[in-house]
Amino acid sequence: METLQLFKRSAAVFGACLGLVSVSSAQTDAGFPAPTGSVASSGAKVEKLFEGDCFAEGPSVGPDNMVYFSDITFTKFCKDPGGKHSMGGHVWKYNPKNNKAEIFRSPSGMSNGTKFDREGNMILAMGADYGLRMLAKIDMKTGRSMILAGAFEGKPFNALNDITIDEKGRIYFTDPRYLGHEPVMADGFAAYRVDPDGTIARVAVDCGKCNGIAISPDQKRMYIVSNDNGALAFENLKEGEKSLNGHHLLQTYDVSADGKLSNRQVFKDYSKDRSPACAGPDGLVMDSEGNAWVAERCEHRPGITVYSPDGKEIGHISTGKELPTNVAFGRGDMANTLYITSGKSLYRLKVSKKGYQLP
Repeated sequence: METLQLFKRSAAVFGACLGLVSVSSAQTDAGFPAPTGSVASSGAKVEKLFEGDCFAEGPSVGPDNMVYFSDITFTKFCKDPGGKHSMGGHVWKYNPKNNKAEIFRSPSGMSNGTKFDREGNMILAMGADYGLRMLAKIDMKTGRSMILAGAFEGKPFNALNDITIDEKGRIYFTDPRYLGHEPVMADGFAAYRVDPDGTIARVAVDCGKCNGIAISPDQKRMYIVSNDNGALAFENLKEGEKSLNGHHLLQTYDVSADGKLSNRQVFKDYSKDRSPACAGPDGLVMDSEGNAWVAERCEHRPGITVYSPDGKEIGHISTGKELPTNVAFGRGDMANTLYITSGKSLYRLKVSKKGYQLP
């Protein structure tokens, strides 16, 4: 997220909302430039699958092979179909078999990142702006919701952003802040861990404005994005007003056997371009070979860039003029399908790598 002007261009939020209905949408060629490198399947093109209400984020594929993603309905910009009321966010469910999407959960507590644990429960990172600012779990069989983390040391979180889960069932999440009227009470931006017994630990305070997060398949490395747009409430910026970007980084940490993070290293530094037109990296996902697929939001080259574990770029998937927010892989025989959220839409591409999922 960045200045108000850039947000308007990338999200195109000032349209009518769809409401709580099932929606069919034709699969169409997105018209993006061809991917570079060897990451896309031969001849594959990015397809546009669905257009939501406001700002698509946090995709994940459930055990049912449905694609779930958040729609952040910013209170100041996105209203109900009548144009009067705020909505509190949605989680959409897209069915790749019949190409239909429907509201799975609304309001979503202003959810952003979504993931599924090994039991098939949905984990939601909820943000601010009339959101719930907590980590929640939804039992997909019963619909019952549970709070996994609602505060730390007695203080509310800022606005939870993204999630990753390790093979021991520990959930890691980031807590930055980009918008919302709620008072900021947490001790800065940080990354946290929730253990299976419910213990909450702060695991990184040196990750900048922590955003996207993903653990490597060998469980030894944690990737954390710093995406610092220089604002705690970007929606209050005036038309044409610019915020000064802070550090835009992709960082790595060593992960110990007990889930602690150490030895922070800068994997890629985007901070040379501090203009509002470069909103840096956002969400990311890992493939089974340990390559990082990173949503990058710089206007001169928006898209998903793929990096090997040693930091070499091995491919790039352009998203045209749209600024992507996050990525997810399919499961099973669809493990080489990449889903991308960008603007207010969901996209798909057949790729040459298989995604990493919890065993």
